[in-house]
Order: sequence, then structure tokens, then C-alpha cells
Amino acid sequence: MKEIKYEFTLKVFDDLKSFSGVEKKLIEKAISARENADAKYSNFKVGSAVLLENGKIIKGSNQENAIFPLGLCAERVALSSAINNYPFIPVTALALSTQKKLKKDEMAVFPCGICRQALAEQEDKFGNKIKLYITGSNKKVFVIDSVSDILPFAFGDESLI
Repeated sequence: MKEIKYEFTLKVFDDLKSFSGVEKKLIEKAISARENADAKYSNFKVGSAVLLENGKIIKGSNQENAIFPLGLCAERVALSSAINNYPFIPVTALALSTQKKLKKDEMAVFPCGICRQALAEQEDKFGNKIKLYITGSNKKVFVIDSVSDILPFAFGDESLI
């Protein structure tokens, strides 16, 4: 038997004061995007914003339907909009914000598996890392250097026959 250990670094900041410029603007856009969420069934509002290599920031929010599997996560709404409007411009970062009431030291809500897969495929497509900024009601900001850190064994082109 062979054992392989996989590790990554998760940076935790107490609040937005540690950020400036485009990083702060990206996180603030994700927070404001929650206001556009259509969460009439779950009341769980999520906002997201993606930063493109050209400096553009595209927002997205979760959109629910009565048939729950048809709903869209905020991350995929922002990502799809970016891909449709700027198909040849890589995504370099994504910020995610949820309204979930978090305790002081509780971890923020991270992207679901489907969103991780969609983001991982964008990393693969352009051969660049997508940095993640994740925040919630306790104001802490969790930073991850690459989507591949939270989905290390993503299904991709090389997985297909």
C-alpha cells in the first residue's frame, strides 16, 4: 500500500480591512450581489463575483425555482455570464458571500461540488489558477489560492476516453 497526503493552505482574515484595491472591490461586489438573489424557497441568499484578467468584474446571485434541481448557484451564474460576454478572457478570481448567520469562529460556506467542477474546468481551459475569496456574516474572509486546492481530483478532459 502507498499512502499519499494532500494539503493546501487556507488563509483566514478577520475582515475586509486587510484588502484593498481590486480584491476588496471583488469581495464587496459579491456581498452586494446577494441582494439580487431569488431565494424565495430557501431564504438562503448567495452572491458571487468573478474577476477577469482584463479587470472586469461580473456579478451573480443564486436563482431558485420551485423545482429545486433547476436552481442556479451564484458562482455558476457569474461564471456563465463572464464566459458568455468574455469567452476568451480567463477568470483570475472569484468572491463568494452568503447571508448564513455564522458564529464568530465558524467557517464560511464554500462552493458546492458542481460549482467547484465548473471553476476547475475554467482553470484547466486557460491554464491559470482561480483565487477564491469566501466570506459570510461573521466578516471573516477565507482565501484559497486555487480551485484545484478544494477539488484536487477534478474530472476533466484527461478523464475522458
